[in-house]
Amino acid sequence: MKAKNVLAVILAGIMAVSLAACGKNSSADKQVNTDDAKTGVTGEAAQDYTYGADVTFHSDEPVTYSMMYSDHENYPYNKDWLLWSAIQEKTNVTFDLNVIARTDYEDKKSVLINSGDAPYIIPKTYDEGKYVAGGQVVAISDWVQYMPNYQKCVKDWNMEPDLKAKLQADGKYYVLPGMWEKAGGGYAYIIRKDIFDAAGVDVTKLEKKWTYEDFYEACKKVKEYTGSDYVISDASKGDCLLNISAVPYGVKGGWGIGNGLNFDQEKKGFYFADTTDNAKAWLTYLSKMVKDGILDPESFSQEDDAAKAKFFTGESYVISGNYQNLNDFSTQMQQDGSKLYMALVPGGAAGLPQMENSRLENGIMISQKALDELGKDKFIKMLRFVDWLWYSEEGHVLSQWGVEGKTYTKDTDGNIVLNSDISYNGLNPEAAKKLNVDYGFGGGVFAYGGPLWLKNSKMATAGEKDYDKRIQDNREVRPLDPPFMANEEETEELSLIQTPLIDSTKVWIQKFITGQADISTQWDSYVSELKGLGMDTFVTRVNEIFQKNKSKLGY
Repeated sequence: MKAKNVLAVILAGIMAVSLAACGKNSSADKQVNTDDAKTGVTGEAAQDYTYGADVTFHSDEPVTYSMMYSDHENYPYNKDWLLWSAIQEKTNVTFDLNVIARTDYEDKKSVLINSGDAPYIIPKTYDEGKYVAGGQVVAISDWVQYMPNYQKCVKDWNMEPDLKAKLQADGKYYVLPGMWEKAGGGYAYIIRKDIFDAAGVDVTKLEKKWTYEDFYEACKKVKEYTGSDYVISDASKGDCLLNISAVPYGVKGGWGIGNGLNFDQEKKGFYFADTTDNAKAWLTYLSKMVKDGILDPESFSQEDDAAKAKFFTGESYVISGNYQNLNDFSTQMQQDGSKLYMALVPGGAAGLPQMENSRLENGIMISQKALDELGKDKFIKMLRFVDWLWYSEEGHVLSQWGVEGKTYTKDTDGNIVLNSDISYNGLNPEAAKKLNVDYGFGGGVFAYGGPLWLKNSKMATAGEKDYDKRIQDNREVRPLDPPFMANEEETEELSLIQTPLIDSTKVWIQKFITGQADISTQWDSYVSELKGLGMDTFVTRVNEIFQKNKSKLGY
């Protein structure tokens, strides 16, 4: 099928558009014409490919695009994967891959981009800001009008507020992020439900509205029942626990500490979160958990394997993790009758918020080299291939689950059923083949983002789906903090303050929790140290930058 050139002639003074299309009057042609009329795309050369929202991209002639590929050690790259031939069969597109080990990906990506030698397509990008000033990546927000599937996701899922988080100082964004229809479940507490039940704690009843104080009382009952040294012994050097306990208090900690700033939605300004009264209450609470033998202080120093061993052998009864961890841990428990449960994170001073409030994932940058070498029309063609593979429902299903009849089937309700001889993400754990290792599907380079039904299709058990539903039913969506959109010079200025400021904050947080510092007598010393490191200057400068740029964000 071939979609030909569309001429949009805008007559002066007349609000009418005449569309003339060459070629067959096919459904794909109609989709292309409709998209072009809506987005204002004019002046393109005759198209030798089909594209459109919910239309399979296909090039009449074979085409190859260069791309970086993050090679994961758990499912190493294989040139013979079905993934590659399936993409080629549908689209007539192949890749010229620059395969880079996952552990080296960020460093080598930086070298290639900064030298101007980057491949055309650059996926698995988490921090695009550092590449903007160099001029080696395209301001992709100038080009998304040519991407109908992307635009459909943005419109149908109301993604515009989320996308504001990606804006840079020039009011543009430089990455095509993975987009989810609904925010993910995130991390929470994995508990030994059999032990909590025996101790007289009905978590399933309590969790709907419980607070961290309720959580403390529940853990205290477990400690009294078991006689254990500690109820909670965590992995991740405490970063996960700090993050999921900080959010309900409206503060920053662990993985989520970032720059330490929160945004006041009423005052429309940023403030440093970890010197507030809420921060003091949060740290006082965690300190009490350690003092009373609920929280193991080794949670902040022990290796992950040590924390897991305590949980598997029954030395502890709570550990943080996500649902994939729950599935994995369930097979490693060494206590007869162990029953694990993913409990909702308790509430705090900030209410009962969902842990995850962003619907964006890592994304794809496009190199300036692609535009320079391909020229506008062929560049747009490549974008429409990217649009299909990463943003169409058909592309999502292919990247995640593979080829119907070869790796999966559908039941009578249209649900995806992975072939019984293939395992993935807790499904068919005894199967000899793996979806990502043996076929290349379900990997991190392509398979992220998508509609809610696709997210649910990846859930291995009814319990995981139930956990996600409990979050949607019982936890509140958190508003997103806007970016303040610092330019290169401002970013460098802020970084000089932020790095020592956050390092000191982290040290004090751990000292307060583990009892090395006394909150009641040393809180003022902590605040004074942060002020001495430029905390007030940092907040002032961020708010000045935000005020300068806020009109670009709709404030």
